[in-house]
Amino acid sequence: MWKIKRPEDEAPAVEADTSVPASPVKEADSSILYPQPTARSDSLQKIRMAIHQSLLDKINLSLLDKLPEEQIKAEITAILPELLVSYDQPLNREDRTNLVNEVMDELLGLGPLEPLLKDESVNDILVNGCDIVFVERGGKLERVSTRFQDEKHLMRIIQKIVSAVGRRIDESSPFVDARLKDGSRVNAIIAPLALDGSLLSIRKFAKVPISMQKLVDLGSVPEPMAQVLSAIVQSRRNVLISGGTGSGKTTMLNALSSFIDESERIVTIEDSAELQLQQIHVARLETRPPNIEGRGEVSQRDLVKNALRMRPDRIIVGEVRAGEAFDMLQAMNTGHDGSMTTVHANTSRDALARIEQMVGMSGIDMPQRAARAQIASAINVVLQVSRLSDGRRKVTSLSEITGMEGDTITMQEIFRFKKEGLDENNKVIGHHEATGIRPKFLLDAEAYGIKMPAELFRPEVKLS
Repeated sequence: MWKIKRPEDEAPAVEADTSVPASPVKEADSSILYPQPTARSDSLQKIRMAIHQSLLDKINLSLLDKLPEEQIKAEITAILPELLVSYDQPLNREDRTNLVNEVMDELLGLGPLEPLLKDESVNDILVNGCDIVFVERGGKLERVSTRFQDEKHLMRIIQKIVSAVGRRIDESSPFVDARLKDGSRVNAIIAPLALDGSLLSIRKFAKVPISMQKLVDLGSVPEPMAQVLSAIVQSRRNVLISGGTGSGKTTMLNALSSFIDESERIVTIEDSAELQLQQIHVARLETRPPNIEGRGEVSQRDLVKNALRMRPDRIIVGEVRAGEAFDMLQAMNTGHDGSMTTVHANTSRDALARIEQMVGMSGIDMPQRAARAQIASAINVVLQVSRLSDGRRKVTSLSEITGMEGDTITMQEIFRFKKEGLDENNKVIGHHEATGIRPKFLLDAEAYGIKMPAELFRPEVKLS
């Protein structure tokens, strides 16, 4: 199948300068999983890259997608002794196994990133040039020894990611949002915008979507609040999830969507597809960037307008950033009850202010009071999620919009997370509590046959 000749005349790849500059960041404690580079590992990396290049030159790449991975791995293992003839490097069984796995990662995966992608404890992968890589575990950043051969190697991996989803990155379009096969979010930015080497950021998503029960087990949401959230979704209240970067907005949106009935038609709209809805009747839409001629762009706003013609029961927008906020409010106000979206904001009140600003970005000349009236009538619940200083993510506020008083949108907080300080390990001490206010959406829940005990809303009881 491979038709590979002996590579006696092929010179091994030139070793790149892999020295790592001094950094004030403490090295990762996971040195067992990610050992620091040694002279031997450098040598093996050179061999791996040379063998990989030989395979790219000789094999029929069109067959890779048609053959099972085990067969490809077996054939690479069989021809490895022939490929190693030119290299004066003794290899034991473990070295050979690792070499085969690394070549497989280069051929079929994302090269040096594959071990990090398979490590379930890693939430984020941050590549700062070819030889500096950080990961996030448990909300804390750690530097790992993963590195690329050189800048060209890193660029090849980036091109592999973005081309798989029909996008491009080059000097004329030097940054891009993309996703991996498992839905993980990817952002890449290259020269001339990135001054010290290409930058790659990967936000991993769990292979099994995190359920509301999992969030309860993790302490992100107390059990009583989870019951209320279930009632909110089942009674078709419109929900706005607010939070900062990395606070868990998309995770919460996925968890809330699990309460939607299987009989409902859901249309999701995203810049880069990240949602992992488990229902059968889901129509997923994704925006399209302009082509090399600057044409063919399809924005979130275009997709929201089109979604209204698709007979949706609910519309879920991954995140509103601009004028599509107006169209989303229109959808919520015209019979698509139970719709949901997210927005970047630090508080629930800030979230409404940002939505108001986005309505102004729609190009429609609307008085301030009219815009706020649209927001007050469209959005029923604002859920604030935050990442605490110790890295944990929690729901910090659940508020209900009750209407308008003059020119002001009125809100009432139903639940909140009360911080009490830090312990000796700098872990945030606090608890969830009810404010004592019974929300108006209880009447809507009762109309759907959902009854919630009054004890859930008593302020003297700590929920967590």
